[in-house]
Amino acid sequence: VRFRSCDGNKKIHFGSSEPEDFRVGEDGVVYAERSFQLSAEPTEFIVSAQDKETQEEWQMRVKLTPEPASEQDQKKIEDIVFPWQQHKHNSPLKRQKRDWVIPPINLPENSRGPFPQELVRIRSDRDKSLSLRYSVTGPGADQPPTGIFIINPISGQLSVTKPLDREQIASFHLRAHAVDVNGNQVENPIDIVINVIDMNDNRPEFLHQVWNGTVPEGSKPGTYVMTVTAIDADDPNAQNGMLRYRILSQAPSSPSPNMFTINNETGDIITVAAGLDREKVQQYTLIIQATDMEGNPTYGLSNTATAVITVTDVNDNPPEFTAMTFYGEVPENRVDVIVANLTVTDKDQPHTPAWNAMYRMTGGDPTGRFTILTDPNSNDGLVTVVKPIDFETNRMFVLTVAAENQVPLAKGIQHPPQSTATVSITVIDVNESPYFVPNPKLVRQEEGLLAGSMLTTFTAQDPDRYMQQTSLRYSKLSDPANWLKIDPVNGQITTTAVLDRESIYVQNNMYNATFLASDNGIPPMSGTGTLQIYLLDINDNAPQVNPKEATTCETMQPNAINITAVDPDIDPNAGPFAFELPDSPASIKRNWTIVRISGDHAQLSLRIRFLEAGIYDVPIVITDSGNPHASSTSVLKVKVCQCDINGDCTDVDRIVGAGLGTGAIIAILLCIIILLILVLMFVVWMKRRDKERQAKQLLIDPEDDVRDNILKYDEEGGGEEDQDYDLSQLQQPDTVEPDAIKPVGIRRLDERPIHAEPQYPVRSAAPHPGDIGDFINE
Repeated sequence: VRFRSCDGNKKIHFGSSEPEDFRVGEDGVVYAERSFQLSAEPTEFIVSAQDKETQEEWQMRVKLTPEPASEQDQKKIEDIVFPWQQHKHNSPLKRQKRDWVIPPINLPENSRGPFPQELVRIRSDRDKSLSLRYSVTGPGADQPPTGIFIINPISGQLSVTKPLDREQIASFHLRAHAVDVNGNQVENPIDIVINVIDMNDNRPEFLHQVWNGTVPEGSKPGTYVMTVTAIDADDPNAQNGMLRYRILSQAPSSPSPNMFTINNETGDIITVAAGLDREKVQQYTLIIQATDMEGNPTYGLSNTATAVITVTDVNDNPPEFTAMTFYGEVPENRVDVIVANLTVTDKDQPHTPAWNAMYRMTGGDPTGRFTILTDPNSNDGLVTVVKPIDFETNRMFVLTVAAENQVPLAKGIQHPPQSTATVSITVIDVNESPYFVPNPKLVRQEEGLLAGSMLTTFTAQDPDRYMQQTSLRYSKLSDPANWLKIDPVNGQITTTAVLDRESIYVQNNMYNATFLASDNGIPPMSGTGTLQIYLLDINDNAPQVNPKEATTCETMQPNAINITAVDPDIDPNAGPFAFELPDSPASIKRNWTIVRISGDHAQLSLRIRFLEAGIYDVPIVITDSGNPHASSTSVLKVKVCQCDINGDCTDVDRIVGAGLGTGAIIAILLCIIILLILVLMFVVWMKRRDKERQAKQLLIDPEDDVRDNILKYDEEGGGEEDQDYDLSQLQQPDTVEPDAIKPVGIRRLDERPIHAEPQYPVRSAAPHPGDIGDFINE
């Protein structure tokens, strides 16, 4: 049906009065909605055309009548004739007529039959003179999928055997052949194209059943959100495969039921209304419908999917303090202590840069004694002390604090970009430790200061000016040499012993002592101070000779001995030193001479050509350079010995020179003699003890002696009779035969007389080597 009007731009919608039997497409083509047999009477229905804009409607009547079968066959079944060739017998050239172009055969998919359904009849003009056979080849005939198309070899009738599916194969390309009964080709093959006409037999299918998209809150209308896509297996170039999209529903419907729209051709979803606020609605759910037939709601097939749109957060809410003033307190001198918690509220999404707060002080802390950290979990501001605070200087702080987000506020937000508050911090007075001034305290003093002398006064100060406390008490904490004492009230230090610079407790002329100052606060506190005494040297030590012993030869060469003067004092109370020998006894200067070779060193040598070997004590007078001078007489033990050609003492003299005198050697020899006497006495005692044991063994009574192998004879040497005894008695004395069963006349002289003996328990016949073995070992 067609509609013609003067205005070619009118959008017309066609409708049918019998929609369950017939439908009318947008192009006016009438389709049967179901299969049914037309009766002999005409079938009538009304087709309406309605202007979509003016709603004006026109109608026309359609009358359907069945066509006669013969006319239908003639109309549907057409012949395809092979082209013919004309040969010139008198010429070697062949002239062939141009092949015909066979129009394609259009066959709707999903045909209900009946099958086989005849399509065309293929024939040749030569079938009048020859008996021909027809066949078709190609996919769908003799190639997979085989058996879809068949041909009657006699009549050339081409038929389809089952319904076709355009979504599987859209067209078939066959080739028809004509041969004679001998199989010879009589016609050139012709190509037959069969196109499968699309039917709307597939619904649109979304690529995903659930689509996820995001849109920032506060987005302006027209902001792109996401794209949904559906596909249709039908022909995309026909209405059956042309899809249109629309939004069926939106949940929730606030602040507007139509916050989004969709491009009906591309599936792009965009915003159409303002008012997206994540703090009110965090997510929208849209039901999207895709319909083919260009969205025709009557004839098109539809399908749905879900679009989930999440509203993302932007920084449209600044942090706001929960109070105008916060309070805290901190003990003085404490650091790294949290004194106040600043709480804020922020409606943005937690734990995002738009929610995270940053705090800064804008006033009240010029010296930087406080800092504010952010708790990442609660977003609170933690006011922390980073520098000690003195209560006597500052009793209270009033800080001004501002809070803002990590990222700036979104454009167009009317709220202030930050929030401010006041923090009042009270400083608590605590008992502080006293401190010595100065610390350490240096005192210069000459050594040799007598005990009981006043040295200095070492006092401390108490920083607690606002506490009711008594005066400080002093005590000694460390005094290595125990030289000092301190007055517990006024801190006056006096000596308890003589100060000696040469003491082992003095290092680099400095002596250190530590004192303690304590108050009576709650709790009591104390502080320490160090007193450094720099001891000035006086000439209180005489020089000494070093080393104390030396060795020289009996002759003058070589006989020089190098000696050194040692003085615990320091310059100018030490070297250079003067060395000399005393006037008495006179033998000293007669036998020895001394020569100074430097300020600290001198050489002692023999004055005479020969001095008998021995040990000599040589006194040496050494005087230092102090004012006044200090001198001492040091005795140098000189060992004079016989020397070899190299000037070394012989072996005997070496032993003496090693420090072993005559008395020591005699003592060693006495010890060796005593040790030898002890060893000899021990050996003699062991011999006597061994003899006593042997004597005891010989005094055993013969009646008690168990040694039966000891024989007594009255004559020299025994005969053979006397020696006839069994030695096995030594190993098994219990197995000896009783005297009663022995033959008469074979008795030894030392055997006991025969008489009744007491019966003892019979011992085991087993050998007891232990008894005899012990005896033999003894």
